[in-house]
Amino acid sequence: MASLLYVGVRPELDAATAERASFRVALGVDAETLDRVDLTTTALPDDVFDRYAGFVIGGSPFNVTDARKSATQRRVEADLERIAERAIEGRTTAFFTCFGIGVVTRLLGGTVGNGTPEEAAAAEIRTTSEGAADPLFGPAGPVFHAFTAHKEGSVAPPPGAVLLAGNDTCPVQAYRVGADLYATQFHPEPSPRDFADRMVFYRTTGYFDPDAFHTVQEAVLESVVTEPARILHRFGARALNRRRGH
Repeated sequence: MASLLYVGVRPELDAATAERASFRVALGVDAETLDRVDLTTTALPDDVFDRYAGFVIGGSPFNVTDARKSATQRRVEADLERIAERAIEGRTTAFFTCFGIGVVTRLLGGTVGNGTPEEAAAAEIRTTSEGAADPLFGPAGPVFHAFTAHKEGSVAPPPGAVLLAGNDTCPVQAYRVGADLYATQFHPEPSPRDFADRMVFYRTTGYFDPDAFHTVQEAVLESVVTEPARILHRFGARALNRRRGH
C-alpha cells in the first residue's frame, strides 16, 4: 500500500508526471510507495487522510494572487487548504512547494505579493538560525542552492510559521508550521536535468526570456543542486517512520 501521496496541481499533466518522478527519486521511495492524485482533474478524495502518512505538493503555474480564477483553481486551492489544516493540527505531515507555499501563507493570514519573483535558475538559499536547528534543513548547511521559478512570494513569514531559509531576492524561501507542515518557495525535487526538461513546458509563460531558452537551460544543466532533494528525503523518511509508529 502506498504511504505517501504526490499531489499534482499542474494542468500540464505530462509535466506533473515528470514532477512526480522527480519527487519519487528525491524521496528515495519506489513507485508503489508514492501514489498520485491530480487536483486539476480530480477532487481530493475524502479518505486520503486515512490512507496516507504524508503528502508532497508539487508546483503549478497557478498563482494565489491571480485576479481571475477558474472554478478548477478555486477547488484546487480549497483542497490544498484541507491538507494544510490537517498538517497544522498535527494529524498528518505535508511538504508544500512553489504555489503551495502561497496557499499556506494566505490560510495563516499572511500576505502573498508580486514583489519577490525569481526567474528559472539555481538560486543561493541561506538557512536561518531556526533552519540550522531544524531536523530537515539543518543538515543542508548554512548555504545551498535550489531551483526557483515563481512570480509571487510570501511578503513575510505568516503568523505561526518559523522561517527556515531565505535569500536577498525572496526573503521567505522556506518555513515550518508546527512540527508537521513544511513549505518552500523553491522546488526541492528536481535534478538539473529534470528542471531543464520542465522548462520546455513553460517556455512562453513568463518564467524566463523565451529567446534565451538555450542559454538558461545550459546554465541550469551546469548547476550543482544537491541539498533540496536530501531535505525531501529526510521528510519522506520521517513521514514513513511516523506511520510505522517509530
